[in-house]
Amino acid sequence: MTYDNYRIAQYAQLAMILEVCATPKPGNVDRDHNYPDTRFEHFLASAVSVYPVLEQASQDQGGIGGYIHKAVIESSKWQKGGNTHFGAFMLLIPLVMAAGKLVNKSGSTSYIFPELERRTLELVQNTTVEDAVEIYKAFSVAGVKVKDVSDLDLRDPASIETIRSKGTTLFELMEISSSYDMIAREWTSGYLLTFECADSILAKKRTMNINDAVVWSFLEILSKNPDTFIQIKLDVHTAQKVSDRAKSIIGSIDRTGFDGAKEDLRAFDEELIRDGINPGSTADIMIAGLFAALMGGLEV
Repeated sequence: MTYDNYRIAQYAQLAMILEVCATPKPGNVDRDHNYPDTRFEHFLASAVSVYPVLEQASQDQGGIGGYIHKAVIESSKWQKGGNTHFGAFMLLIPLVMAAGKLVNKSGSTSYIFPELERRTLELVQNTTVEDAVEIYKAFSVAGVKVKDVSDLDLRDPASIETIRSKGTTLFELMEISSSYDMIAREWTSGYLLTFECADSILAKKRTMNINDAVVWSFLEILSKNPDTFIQIKLDVHTAQKVSDRAKSIIGSIDRTGFDGAKEDLRAFDEELIRDGINPGSTADIMIAGLFAALMGGLEV
């Protein structure tokens, strides 16, 4: 066991904590808002619970699906708020495993990003059929909302046998889903939004506090990428309207500065909370981006 493995796991935990603490983060649970069945404390408990899984994953070379499944099980043991971090685990586990393989793990600058991205992509591209099976098992534990599909339905136990008979790897499943799912698209694109988010947070943190840097970066990602979770829970039209509203607030920030746009931002947050619209997939990408930023030298 090395200090670096401890540190990598701690960065992943801190990324989850910083994301849920960021306030006001439109539509999502934060320090000021809960949902009826999922509270701020549920997210904190989930982040604490998975340390052993993260630490072990940072030292391993394979078994991404198994580690995601283990993380979901640990999270569900510690809190009863439902699915808090499934999408985050999908993104974090490959990043954590890749971080453990970095040649220079002590380099705290964004110069490590190309290697971290390359090693993460190598890991996800080399996933196996058993990784895919483990993800299907994890879905049933987490109770994740999924898109209706005609083939390999995540709610159909027979899909596991279909995966095995066809030899479908986890990366191939992500390729199938990448046209409509932000998390899957991160896997197949080389974590494009994750590292965009990390760069944004690092740049903003030079002139503002970490809370505001995270909220602003969240808005930027949301403004350009209609959220998958909103599309699944509601519809594509609603997801696009939310992104358009985020874009208008980004425009206000550009004109008046972040502090000048806070009233609009709080109103946007209150409206989404009231209507039960939460951009959960964007929050998952923020967690991955925060982890990368912490690996790249972000200081709280």
